[in-house]
Amino acid sequence: MGARRLALAALLICSAAPVHAEPAFALREVAPGVHVHVGVVDEWGPANGGDVGNLGVVVGERCAAVIDSSGTAALGAALKKAVRRITPLPVCWLINTHAHPDHVLGNEAFAAPDGSGARVVGHHRLPAALQARAPHYLNALRRDFGAAHGGTRIVPPTLLVQDTLELDLGGRTLLLRAWPTAHTDADLTVLDTRSGTLFLGDLLFRDHMPVVDGRLKGWLAVLERLAAERVALAVPGHGEPSSDWPGVLAPQQRYLTELQASVRTALKAGWTLLQATERIAPPPAPWRLGEVYHARNVTAAYAELEWED
Repeated sequence: MGARRLALAALLICSAAPVHAEPAFALREVAPGVHVHVGVVDEWGPANGGDVGNLGVVVGERCAAVIDSSGTAALGAALKKAVRRITPLPVCWLINTHAHPDHVLGNEAFAAPDGSGARVVGHHRLPAALQARAPHYLNALRRDFGAAHGGTRIVPPTLLVQDTLELDLGGRTLLLRAWPTAHTDADLTVLDTRSGTLFLGDLLFRDHMPVVDGRLKGWLAVLERLAAERVALAVPGHGEPSSDWPGVLAPQQRYLTELQASVRTALKAGWTLLQATERIAPPPAPWRLGEVYHARNVTAAYAELEWED
């Protein structure tokens, strides 16, 4: 009887103990040595564990590069373990495509406080963007994700891209390009020159409605420049990769162009901002989350276009 009581007590203790399951993290090889994790098409939040942004890993002969680090420190740690499963080589570079939380909050898993580990690379305006947003990101983690995320560190880049920069992984070169203000004011693309795979960050959305957080006219101009590039495979910041280049850009270009035209018409008609957000309806498919982001996009476009010549 004593043994049974001990076994029952042990079972109860185990049942009561909190279970911290590590997030599952899948990496898919989309080209030789190029791996992608596709996040959930959803808002960044606790319901999906913050796993909404697309991430990349490119493996050279000397080391690997990680492109974006996901939306929490826990996901960053899971990504690091997933990288270890595909290569024993060190991660020498962690590249951030822009400042949004679903792409940068796993940075600390790769960059140690003592300066060891991967070197973080980003747009030359990324440090300022992260500094301005850090209090809001950390507050959102504590409020929405729970106390376990309260110790997350915001890790800014130490290698900054002014225009273009090449990174050598050993027999493999990544070409990084810093863009003028578009989706945000710190957008960066990463081209694996061997496979022709282009990581666009949130300069390209698929399925997920595009989000204007920078400059609408600038974004359209950048998309026009990108369309002239030679790309074998495009990896968006959200949604599935595509080899249909530059066709994959067309739905987003169409949405942003129509948004610009609709807001200009509203301004010419003398509509207030409230009237514009109420009357300019979100488009139908292919976009999801229109009820979350379209009115925000109208607001951003209204503020930008209100005083244009």
